Amino acid sequence: MPSPTQIQRFNPATDAIAVSTVYNCPKQCRLLLPPSSPQLGLTLPETAACHHAHMVGPHQCCSVLVQSINAPVETVWSVVRRFDNPQAYKHFVKSCRVVMGDGIRVGTLREVHVVSGLPAVSSTERLEILDDEQHVLSFSVVGGDHRLRNYRSVTTLHAVETGTLVIESYVVDVPQGNTKEETCVFADTIVRCNLQSLAQIAETMAA
Repeated sequence: MPSPTQIQRFNPATDAIAVSTVYNCPKQCRLLLPPSSPQLGLTLPETAACHHAHMVGPHQCCSVLVQSINAPVETVWSVVRRFDNPQAYKHFVKSCRVVMGDGIRVGTLREVHVVSGLPAVSSTERLEILDDEQHVLSFSVVGGDHRLRNYRSVTTLHAVETGTLVIESYVVDVPQGNTKEETCVFADTIVRCNLQSLAQIAETMAA
């Protein structure tokens, strides 16, 4: 059974998380997850840690969630890397179609339609990173009918003794009329559900 998802909340207005030049991350970025994280039980490669360093504006919030999956990295990655098929594990996605590009190259655009009941109808998303060697996927929201403006997400996969550790971080604008806490709670809920669904699917595939 998938383990609970861990959440690391970061408030750029109050948290002083310095980015050391040792890790070669851009100085203007905020590092959401230190390369050496005792709670994860592993030390992240320098490049992986820097993927979770985000530019965070005064009217933005960000968070990082961690999911353990009892399945090999290759199995989990085979699901995550399908930028053209997010509905494979994201249950809030009703349909998706690639509107520009081939689905695997940076710059590919997809149009996602979400299920009813959410404060959104559609989202246009751009593939920013797809690294099959390091198991990194990143996308940004560039349009659509929704409230998550300037949303950017990074997902990295890491092999551990029990299978795979999935780390997903994001930064997003805080909508007018909402607080940073409210925005993060909403976004965290969506990401957490996605990661738990991913765990169930990957573990079934690996069984």
